[in-house]
Amino acid sequence: MSPVLAGALQLLALIVALGLSYRPLGDHMAKVYSSERHLRPEKWIYRAIGANPSVEMRWPAYLRGVLAFSAVSVLFLYLLQRVQGSLPGSLGFVSIDPDQAFNTAASFVANTNWQSYYGEQAMGHVVQTGGLAVQNFVSAAVGIAVAVALVRGFARSRTGELGNFWADLVRGVVRVLLPISVIGALVLVACGAIQNFAGIHEVGQFTGGTQQWNGGAVASQEVIKELGTNGGGYFNANSAHPFENPNGLSNLFEIYLILVIPFALTRTFGRMVGSLRQGYAILGTMAAIWLGFTALMMGTEFAHHGPAFDIAGGAMEGKETRFGVAGSSIFAVATTLTSTGAVNSFHSSYTGFGGGITMLGMQLGEIAPGGVGSGLYGMLIMAIIAVFVAGLMVGRTPEYLGKKIGTRQITYAACYILVTPALVLGFTAVAMALDTPAQSMTNSGAHGFSEILYAYTSGANNNGSAFAGLNADTQWFNSTIGIAMLLGRFLPMVFVLALAGSLAEQTPVPETAGTLRTEKPLFTGLLVGTILIITGLTYFPALALGPLAEGLAA
Repeated sequence: MSPVLAGALQLLALIVALGLSYRPLGDHMAKVYSSERHLRPEKWIYRAIGANPSVEMRWPAYLRGVLAFSAVSVLFLYLLQRVQGSLPGSLGFVSIDPDQAFNTAASFVANTNWQSYYGEQAMGHVVQTGGLAVQNFVSAAVGIAVAVALVRGFARSRTGELGNFWADLVRGVVRVLLPISVIGALVLVACGAIQNFAGIHEVGQFTGGTQQWNGGAVASQEVIKELGTNGGGYFNANSAHPFENPNGLSNLFEIYLILVIPFALTRTFGRMVGSLRQGYAILGTMAAIWLGFTALMMGTEFAHHGPAFDIAGGAMEGKETRFGVAGSSIFAVATTLTSTGAVNSFHSSYTGFGGGITMLGMQLGEIAPGGVGSGLYGMLIMAIIAVFVAGLMVGRTPEYLGKKIGTRQITYAACYILVTPALVLGFTAVAMALDTPAQSMTNSGAHGFSEILYAYTSGANNNGSAFAGLNADTQWFNSTIGIAMLLGRFLPMVFVLALAGSLAEQTPVPETAGTLRTEKPLFTGLLVGTILIITGLTYFPALALGPLAEGLAA
């Protein structure tokens, strides 16, 4: 079987699996976030944290809940790392330095999971399971909660209430993420991923001596890192490591985990606003971009440029032979079009255009299908922009789902889409202008610039994947990327929740002959075009200096 055909079959199997999961999972999440019933374990949690899950919140109160919970999480995770050397199960590792502890705490709380350390050489069992794995669950649940709050803003009228943050947070963990993670961990163990609390031990006999590895609760952390679009690896090699991702079957399953909730949330959206066709329109937009990027990536990486490429069947540099070009390409697109950041290959070793595709996927805002929760609310923001543009073109007042898109709403949407580019391009410009950050680049020229651009793109978009080749474990990068991750995560949430509150206060507008039909394929095409144009105009100059220049010079 040719590698191209094998890749096409993998992609087909993935689409079938996602299609089979779409309806039951989407309907389940709609019921979870619409139910007034509280499970007994949930009541115990509410009692422990002193929350009343039945009290409705307006958007400022909802936002305060998000920010307060996240601030406490950053502080807890920071302190846990700083005292690691005194904890049992630390495997002899010392406490983490302040700048790296801040970077890691910000990273995992912001659902970014950027790592400037070697996981197997820095973090013990307590920090891995009691700190990082816990944040994998709750940071994902925060993202879903904010998305659900925005959906309620569309679904409700004449009220500013968006639900209860603490109820949404707890339900997301208990009823959605935990059950799937338990089943997923069993699947990964069956595929060969490890799950233990073993200490450091020597493995095999290699040239020049033995190699040391430590065990860990890898399978359970691997499943939530993918399911929650987190991405942090137990080991430095991330999902290229055989303990995390043993074979082709586990690789395809992990890609499925990355995509299943973000795609299914479009059905949850359709259910909650009372129109499944609106959900299908958003799904169609996400799927069109995802499939287009996957086809481009596979075409780029399978393109032959000489005898070495012919023999290897494609650009195999930086890729695992057990996954091949196809498995690596599908994974790379899935992880950069979502906020996952897990990698099973080195993106720096991709062709110039291939590396550019991974960057562009993040720069779209990771909305196809995007992160858990963040992908849906990011796409709905873009839908509002598309409706506004369409209204200007035909001279009509823009409306979406029965809500008028006026000055207030478009201001919130515009602020949302400007935050991340400002962080990415601003930090990249400063880093390139100073001497110290540039010394961390392994390469010079266009590829070296791509290393810096990729790092801030990954951090500000809460992706967390690394281009490789950049020494990011410095005070400059730990501090600036940490700031970019926190601002890139929580500033957009401010505008999302403010927008949700303004929408929920409105009185529904009845459909007329002049209303733009946003459930039609025409609107899907308009939305795709809006996304690509906005991103292209924003990032094209920077991409031209990096991956495009490198690709054209090849």
